[in-house]
Amino acid sequence: MELSENTIILYCASTQYLNTLNIFFTMNKGDLIDKIAEGAGLKKTDAAAALNATLDAITNALKGGEKITLVGFGSLDVAYRNARKGINPSTQKEIKIGDKVTVKFKAGKELAAAVDNKTLKTSLKKEEKKPAKKK
Repeated sequence: MELSENTIILYCASTQYLNTLNIFFTMNKGDLIDKIAEGAGLKKTDAAAALNATLDAITNALKGGEKITLVGFGSLDVAYRNARKGINPSTQKEIKIGDKVTVKFKAGKELAAAVDNKTLKTSLKKEEKKPAKKK
């Protein structure tokens, strides 16, 4: 397919339009493998193996109760959550939520600073919630 100046302008305009609608595209595992392969100059199979090994190492460390700290990126840790009462939003009935162990992520300073930009602030800014009407 041959790209013309009109095609590029249309693409830019459509991308800008989608961003104004707060539509974001999700990166999946395959996309991440492509980025790793491109960034590190690896074959996709090698990048996939590296990513899988990394995810396995992180999972196994968290299973063992270890905390993982990647300086500048963030930290992962496990935490215990007590059983509690909640409300089913569709029925408004009280439900019991069991205790569980969950994973917590805290962004590092460099990651937090990198994503704290004007474009994302504008795109993600939510309208103030209006109070719900009483029945």
